[in-house]
Amino acid sequence: MIGKSTRRDFIAATGSAFPFLMAGSSLAAGIGKSPFRIAVINDEISKDLDHACHIAADEFGLEWIELRSFGKKNVLLLDDNELAEAKRTLDKYKLRVTDIASPLFKVNWKGAPKSKFAPKRDESQERFGFDQQDEVLDRSIRLAKAFGTDRIRCFDFWRLDDQAPYRAEINSTLRKAAEKVAKQNLVLVLENEPSCNTATGPESAKVLAAIPTPSLMLNWDPGNAAAVGEAAPYPDGYALLPKNRIGHCHVKSAVRSPEGKSKWAPVGQGIVDWVGQFKAFKNDGYRYAVSLETHWHGGGTPEESTRISFAGMKECLQKAGALA
Repeated sequence: MIGKSTRRDFIAATGSAFPFLMAGSSLAAGIGKSPFRIAVINDEISKDLDHACHIAADEFGLEWIELRSFGKKNVLLLDDNELAEAKRTLDKYKLRVTDIASPLFKVNWKGAPKSKFAPKRDESQERFGFDQQDEVLDRSIRLAKAFGTDRIRCFDFWRLDDQAPYRAEINSTLRKAAEKVAKQNLVLVLENEPSCNTATGPESAKVLAAIPTPSLMLNWDPGNAAAVGEAAPYPDGYALLPKNRIGHCHVKSAVRSPEGKSKWAPVGQGIVDWVGQFKAFKNDGYRYAVSLETHWHGGGTPEESTRISFAGMKECLQKAGALA
């Protein structure tokens, strides 16, 4: 698992001060023209949706945002009044939703040994356990319709030491869910996640090959792949992926100590070659979201950390020729 890092930790790990630390003040409204839907996950900025939307739209100049949680509530738990208020807030800032960042299938696989990556509590105490995943999917579909997006993020269960005995059933579950959302003209985007059974580029390619259903796509996260030890998520991991099956992208980075321990880093530093990745996306015809999922906390606050990482992301997009 990856620990939190401070600004001092980051500078020590990279050997130099980060060049974007003061760049937030130079960010102007209007992100510029890009082939991608440049976005940020709302709660990486603030738990207050209005404030997160203000930063995303008025400071970063974005037209897109990814929704995950508001206050202490996962987006799945919004009641009708909260949903209506959230929609009014998005309309206020003229923001469109890239996808619903649902926790679908981020639970233990029933009948398998409990994963060491699962939360340290009994599954029976979880709001949405294995037996409630149909409800999670139904709620996610409702939210996607309400917010006008065609994408729902999912996972493939907490990571097992040996997933082989369960992999065919896991794939069948993903396929059935993808077929269900397809009937609603929606798409599932499976995130490669360090704590789940698909974490790397090679694992992602294997799952997509096993489930050719078009309505199951990949939420490609090179930062997550780097965090679990993949040496070069781009270009090596990316080279294995079917380009027409990438339907969403999370943007973050990591650094690795000489001892092999990973820590999150601002975009533009660390293991992930985001200039190369953005350039490849552009050349390969990718036209969906590139959504900042900061995770790095070295800026002092979530907002400032996201501001720093967004500045690095913006520069990488410009260097890649993917932002006018």
